[in-house]
Amino acid sequence: MEIGVLIIVFGSIFGIFYLFFSTRNKERLALIEKGVDASIFMSAKSKGSSSLGKVFILNLSLLLIGIGLGVFLALILETYTGLDSDAIYPAMIFLMAGVGLFTGFNLTKKLDKE
Repeated sequence: MEIGVLIIVFGSIFGIFYLFFSTRNKERLALIEKGVDASIFMSAKSKGSSSLGKVFILNLSLLLIGIGLGVFLALILETYTGLDSDAIYPAMIFLMAGVGLFTGFNLTKKLDKE
């Protein structure tokens, strides 16, 4: 059972990277066939490389903050209410992680405008 889950996880990661790189390669080949200057690949890389790290760190930090806040709020709800702890912990974790990712998305949009 554990090996099956491990195979699925690594297979999914491999599939995502394979699709990303093969699609990027096909897009670049199509642009080159149409005669577009190859300098657009270099300028996008130098412009986005520094902000890509910032965006990743921003979203990751807000996701982890959301998960921690979800656990904290679930503990408070479990302590002061009669809600079922088996249901409240996953619900609050996913809810607050989603709020953190949504906040990260909005902050990324502001960062891209600047």
